[in-house]
Amino acid sequence: MSLFRRGPGRVTPAEAARMTTDGSAVLLDVRELPEWNAGHAPGAIHLPLSRIAEGASLPDSATGRPVVVICRSGNRSRQAARILADRGARAVDVVGGMISWATEGLPVRDRRGAAGTIA
Repeated sequence: MSLFRRGPGRVTPAEAARMTTDGSAVLLDVRELPEWNAGHAPGAIHLPLSRIAEGASLPDSATGRPVVVICRSGNRSRQAARILADRGARAVDVVGGMISWATEGLPVRDRRGAAGTIA
């Protein structure tokens, strides 16, 4: 996947959905727990930027795989992708974050699996 070879890049929500649905990458949501609980992309893995900045490792399910990082609007995900790339991960972030994800009609689920909202 050439997108991941040049360091942290950016992808659209549609590209992120395609890459994570076909299994070629893992979707990593870096928002805080209340935001995650309100609504996240199905299949995403949760690891807040605050924990990444403190040195937390990627979850086992994301280790060694390309990572597509998402947050609310794209600011935290860009920071997280940069940190992860500096640590050797193949990481890109989603332009516009979950706001754009939802605007494009992609699914959002709350912590119970029901229709979620972007907090």
